[in-house]
Amino acid sequence: MASFRVKLVLYFLLLSLLPVAAAFWGFSTVAAHGETKRVDERLQAGLRASLAGYQQRIDSAQATATNLAAAKLFKRDLEQNDDIAVRRALQRYPNVEITGPFGLRFGAAPPVLSAKRTASMFSPRGFIGSVTAFVPFDTNLAIRLRKTSGLENDDALVILDGTRIVASSPPVFGFADLRAGASQVASIGGARYRAVSAGSIEEFQPTRIAVISPQHKIDAAASATRMRLLVFMLGVLVLVSIVAYFEGRSIVRRLSGLVAAAHGIARGRLSERVPVRGRDEFAQLGRAFNEMADQLEARLHELEEERARVRTAFTRFADALGATHDPDQLLRVVLDTALEATGATSAEIVDRGVLLQAGDLSGAEDRLEIPLVAGQATFGTLVLVGPSFDEEARLTATSLAAQAVVALENARLHGIVERQALIDNLTGLANRRHSEEALSAELARAERFGTPLSVVFADLDEFKAVNDRYGHPAGDLVLREFADVLHATLREADVAGRWGGEEFLLLLPGTDADGGAQLAERVRAGIEDRTVRGPTGDPISITCSFGVASYPAAETADDLLAAADDALYEAKRAGKNRVEGALPLLRRP
Repeated sequence: MASFRVKLVLYFLLLSLLPVAAAFWGFSTVAAHGETKRVDERLQAGLRASLAGYQQRIDSAQATATNLAAAKLFKRDLEQNDDIAVRRALQRYPNVEITGPFGLRFGAAPPVLSAKRTASMFSPRGFIGSVTAFVPFDTNLAIRLRKTSGLENDDALVILDGTRIVASSPPVFGFADLRAGASQVASIGGARYRAVSAGSIEEFQPTRIAVISPQHKIDAAASATRMRLLVFMLGVLVLVSIVAYFEGRSIVRRLSGLVAAAHGIARGRLSERVPVRGRDEFAQLGRAFNEMADQLEARLHELEEERARVRTAFTRFADALGATHDPDQLLRVVLDTALEATGATSAEIVDRGVLLQAGDLSGAEDRLEIPLVAGQATFGTLVLVGPSFDEEARLTATSLAAQAVVALENARLHGIVERQALIDNLTGLANRRHSEEALSAELARAERFGTPLSVVFADLDEFKAVNDRYGHPAGDLVLREFADVLHATLREADVAGRWGGEEFLLLLPGTDADGGAQLAERVRAGIEDRTVRGPTGDPISITCSFGVASYPAAETADDLLAAADDALYEAKRAGKNRVEGALPLLRRP
């Protein structure tokens, strides 16, 4: 007996040794490759994030150059050679250089290693200069890009000029000959690094961004993994030996008693049965095996039917969830599907009262309550009532609720995004896109029914001076105050929108030019009578200029906007705080 057990242990060890050795070699190789791949993926992700951050800075430089080139006051100062005003304006832009008339230059000169974005300035008399915004390739840029890259502490971000490292975070010095886009091992300053480099980030410069990680860290991690694998494999061999020993002893003890029943059941399927003869223990064991097979076969059939029903319910449920953004319809789908999938007799969804109900919940049966919560948003509680709920039914209900809250949250976010796409967040008025759509719709309605339509452009006077003197929070307060005046003055059918900055557009359906001028005058008087308090409590006087145009005098949307804009310009030129019309209107004295 002892000899058999020893032989069995030796056989198991011999059979296990080769697979274990092969597994150790394969897993150790995979672990080394996996560690390298993990570092490569991290470096590539960090490089992509760094390039995205760099692009944001380039886009910001371009926006700065474009905005400065379009600033009317700035162009006026530059055209008039007002050096003091130009230099004062450039104090807010440390990385901007201005080239003015006669070759005059203002601001900081861009370093040789920098990305530049230029915008030209024009006045009615022609070209007057250019604005150059630049992003230096220095250590400050490397630090900022690394902060948003997601790199680990041992990783570094470097900026290369050809093969020379010109900036890095943390500091790395030396030269690196890297191929763009490929993961590679490079020697930098006497140390080996795993590196990933981007291509040239400027068209006419060999400047590149790369991310590196110490190679010795990767080697150490792979070595530690191999050691853990070796210990695990030795443990497997010991475990195989122990299992083989006890299994051998068990086989020897029970072989004679179970061989007949084992041959009949071990090689059969659920449709097969063990022959039963007599009334002894073996017959009882055979009958028990047969009864077990019958139960398993019946249970398997029931499970297949139950799974088919649940799959059907889940399919309908998924189709319904993907087909609507209406929370009420989604809640009804959730309620009906939960009833069908869990076998409940009744259900309801409650949230400070009953939202939806199916069946009668008054019976004293098993009760299952599942909150419909997604983050900070709650959509009520799903209450199911039935004779009893097993663990599978509870898991099904929980899974349904998890899918439901995702769809409900998506519907809620869809509503928020839909509203944000049409409303200006600061003033609560229509945004420019909504205003343009409303203008097209109202103009089409006016053409169809032959009714007038007035368009009013409103522009707050000296708004930049308010921002410069009191700060942008005070400017935002002025914009909201003007929006309140519009809400209080306009009719429900009228549309008020923020066109951009301190400029607003009013659409007045069914209103001719005189009516539009009268309404604009009421708005002008209303805002003039209001006083906004600045951060220190100082009163801020607000006035506004208006330009009025009307259909059918102007027939297209572009003509209406252009006529109203011309009238607004005339109001500004005539002294501001007044109403001017594109057609002859009764003006304020």
